[in-house]
Formats: sequence, structure tokens, C-alpha cells
Amino acid sequence: MRIDDPLPDHVARNRAYWDGMADSWVAPAERHWVQPEPTWGIWGIPESEVGLLPTQLEGRDTIEMGCGTAYVSSWLARRGARPVGIDNSARQLETARRLQRQHGLDFPLHLGNAEATPFSDASFDFAISEHGASVWCDPYRWIPEAARLLRPGGRLSFLMGSPIHMLFAPDEDDVPAGKTLLRPYFGMHRFEWPDDPSVEFHLPHGEMLRVLRRSGFEVLDLIELQAPPDATTGFAYVTPEWAQRWPSEEVWIARKGPSGDR
Repeated sequence: MRIDDPLPDHVARNRAYWDGMADSWVAPAERHWVQPEPTWGIWGIPESEVGLLPTQLEGRDTIEMGCGTAYVSSWLARRGARPVGIDNSARQLETARRLQRQHGLDFPLHLGNAEATPFSDASFDFAISEHGASVWCDPYRWIPEAARLLRPGGRLSFLMGSPIHMLFAPDEDDVPAGKTLLRPYFGMHRFEWPDDPSVEFHLPHGEMLRVLRRSGFEVLDLIELQAPPDATTGFAYVTPEWAQRWPSEEVWIARKGPSGDR
């Protein structure tokens, strides 16, 4: 797929969805941009407990795939990185650019599809996605693209919903996951919802491992996030009590092989 090809159906649908949702993400963006330290996922778990970022970011070229309002890239910039963000939603990027001006941080932001980016091979040392490309792009496309963009030895970190949660998640947005299995684990890939135009992607753990390895990555860690005892969330699809027993989110950390061999 080339960057000038027509947008795949799921990319076009997700662009319309996130443009329409952009206003509801302004307040969370403003909160995240002023945070002194990163926190991750819907439970706000501190970076000191997750270790999603490399220890050394000073002078590193980074790419945030599905950056949204680019608060993750702002955290990278404050740690000395040279971040670049790409997102599918022009309206989300409008918020990001306003916050760049407000906070005096300037780094490139691109409107585009993270499955087929305009960047050259081996342009970055670190690629990251927090509920961005990791959820809204096809892993059979965006993960090989991340591998193409990374230099040998480069690291990929991404946070997404757990496939375990998807087994229990009802189709309705405002109904939290229960204790009854609702869908098969085998064959998990593309998810569409009855009253929602967006398209999500989730793979079983074994298939995600194979996609990463075929793309030239060595998997360093899989961190299944547990909601803290005092956790709260504004999201209706999972309760803290559920996420203290089963993972609603997970983090994958991988490194591109020295030669990128597959």
C-alpha cells in the first residue's frame, strides 16, 4: 500500500469517527499536556510502574503512530527526544497544534495513515502508540510499517486493549464487561460495532507474537495492566473491579533485530 493510494475503508471510517469525537478529547489532552510525568492507559498508571519508555531518549528520533492530540510526543520532547507525530484526524491535530503553541513545544505533526507513512526507511530510534495505531490500524499493516521506520536495534512500545477484555465486552458502548464469554478467541482481528462507525483491531496473543516476529521484532515484554486498588475511570466499557481481576489493557515492548531479518 502506498501513501497516495485511496484510504482503506477502515481508515476512512476511523477518520470520520475521530474528527467527530475531537471536541470530547480536548479536556483530557489539556490535562495530559501539563503532566510532569507520563501516566498510561485509562487507569493512569505511572511510567515508573510500567516502563513503557526507553531509559535514554535524549537526542533520539521518535515517531508516535496515531498520536491524536500528541501528549505522548510532548512527554518525549520534554525528555530530550526529537518527536514526530502522525494521526488520521485533522481535528485531533488541530488540538495538538494549539497545545504546542500554548506550551512552547514545536515538533512535526502529520495528517496521514499510520499503515503507510511518508517517512523514509530507518528514520527513527523509537516508535510508540498508546491507543492509537495500536487499536485503530490493522496490525498486519501498521506493525510492518513500524519495523520499516525503525533503525536496527530500534524499539517499539504500544499500549492497547487486552484481547481478554474483548472476549467479555458487550457490543453496547455503555455496558461494561461482565463475567460471561461473548465471542471466540480464535480468529480475532477486526471489530465493528452496531451503533458505531469506527473499526478496531485486536489479535490473540499468539498471533500478535507472530506478527511482531515476522516483521523483524524481538519481543522484550508483554505487560498486562491491572487497575490500581483506588482506580477510577470515565469510560463505561469496564469497571475498576473487573480490571483488578482481569487485564483490560496491555503493553507490548519489542526491539527490531540488528539486520531487520524476518
